[in-house]
Amino acid sequence: MSKLSQICAYLNQEGANIAVFSDPVTVNYLTGFYCDPHERQMLLFVYNDSAPLLFVPALEIARASEALDFPVFGYQDSENPWEKIKAVLPSTDSKKVFAEFDHLNVTKFQGLQTVFQGRFENLTPFIQRMRLIKSQDEIEKMLIAGDFADKAMQIGFDNISLDVTETDIIAQIEFGMKKQGINKMSFDTMVLTGNNAANPHGIPGTNKIENDALLLFDLGVETLGYTSDMTRTVAVGQPDQFKKDIYELCLEAQLTAQDFIKPGVTAAEVDAAARNVIEKAGYGEYFNHRLGHGLGMDVHEFPSIMAGNDMVIEEGMCFSVEPGIYIPGKVGVRIEDCGYVTKDDFKVFTQTPKELLYFEG
Repeated sequence: MSKLSQICAYLNQEGANIAVFSDPVTVNYLTGFYCDPHERQMLLFVYNDSAPLLFVPALEIARASEALDFPVFGYQDSENPWEKIKAVLPSTDSKKVFAEFDHLNVTKFQGLQTVFQGRFENLTPFIQRMRLIKSQDEIEKMLIAGDFADKAMQIGFDNISLDVTETDIIAQIEFGMKKQGINKMSFDTMVLTGNNAANPHGIPGTNKIENDALLLFDLGVETLGYTSDMTRTVAVGQPDQFKKDIYELCLEAQLTAQDFIKPGVTAAEVDAAARNVIEKAGYGEYFNHRLGHGLGMDVHEFPSIMAGNDMVIEEGMCFSVEPGIYIPGKVGVRIEDCGYVTKDDFKVFTQTPKELLYFEG
């Protein structure tokens, strides 16, 4: 059953006749067409009993029409998009209108209320479930994205020097990826030196790379519509034994969790597998985030691998495993791989070594 057919079947099951999609990534997932409309409106309307319709800014009509085999309509910047939508839709009469609440901002919601009089219901959980289990084709694309992440990481390693800053290395990584045909990173690349790495979401800046310290890289790329995400922490010069011990503890936690993953265990149990290692060593308070997040067309997807989530892990799920230990003023370590669940274990998308690597200071 095609993805759009699954939506139609769900609408029939729920006694509704229309679903509205406003997330460009979901539109791409369902149709194969991607567009970032910026501040303009792009909406996919799916009916249970007639052809879908895509509504886009006028400057995207030609490209969308070439890519899709169903009607495409648009509006000029000077036109009211909601009036235009109401005029072109085959029907606006529905007791229930399903929409992606997680992506429906107030402007879109108020605009849609002028088009439809029915009650709006949340389609986000259904879409999350659809996107949760990846096909073999999706996994192959994510393996390619993972390979590019490994290449990006190597560029970062090749540019380690005490003469450069965090942002200098980031510039080299992203320039190198552009040269290899990667137009977009999955998120803002992070390179954090010394104490800056002790902030889980530290902000890179003009800090010179520190000697005898740890250096954290967190990066990913987007290619073929799918993302990658990985973190490595390396040594510059000769960090003291405490820093090395924290690194080894974080690595033990990460490998323990990866080895634990298989169909049938829960997300909470996977989180606990890593967290217990760190807690038993006395550093539990310094691991202050979930173990992982889903990955796919978005770099952060459903589900969260965390305490309290009793979702059962299934074959085809893709998510990150990224324990971290962040001790303010002393050290920050995170080690992350994303991967996919097979029928009996967990395979990672990225292959950059995880033993502590040393670079000259």
